[in-house]
Amino acid sequence: MIRALSILTAILALAGCTTTSRSFYVLTADGPAPSGGGPGIGVGPVSLAEYIDRANLVIAETPNQLGIAEDHRWAGDLSASVARVTAANLGRRLGTGNVRTYPWQGDDGIRYQVTLDIRQLHGAADGYAVIEAGWRAYSLPDRKIKASRTFVAREPLESDGYQPLVAAQSRLLSRLADDIAGGLK
Repeated sequence: MIRALSILTAILALAGCTTTSRSFYVLTADGPAPSGGGPGIGVGPVSLAEYIDRANLVIAETPNQLGIAEDHRWAGDLSASVARVTAANLGRRLGTGNVRTYPWQGDDGIRYQVTLDIRQLHGAADGYAVIEAGWRAYSLPDRKIKASRTFVAREPLESDGYQPLVAAQSRLLSRLADDIAGGLK
């Protein structure tokens, strides 16, 4: 009897050792912001729609149904990643290495603050990534609105899978930076 319990315990222990393979993803900028000075740009805060404010990637299976990719997760906080990528992309477009993400210590040297409201950022069953983002650019230190828009776009996935989805989402953030930079010029 004791031997049978030992064998059963060993089998259960081995069964508990099986691991699920998880993949972690990061959004990427077009490249680093230039080094050196230039007009200061602060990006943030970034707010995310509740359905994407999670560790997992999200796919819209139908217009009213979402799928959560349980084993495919963001490598860090999504709002911080969106801010980081947007700041780097804006730095490249505006020719400044003076970019910061929220929260920063004091407004010294920051000419514009860009806030983002990400309402949609997910994959769709039709093979596209989608974004809807409201953004506002404030001049500092007077905090007057310089520009405010809603940016909506779709980007085709180059192939099936989560890595192509994240690459398409990164391209959407690049296009968002184009829109913001155009509003600041």
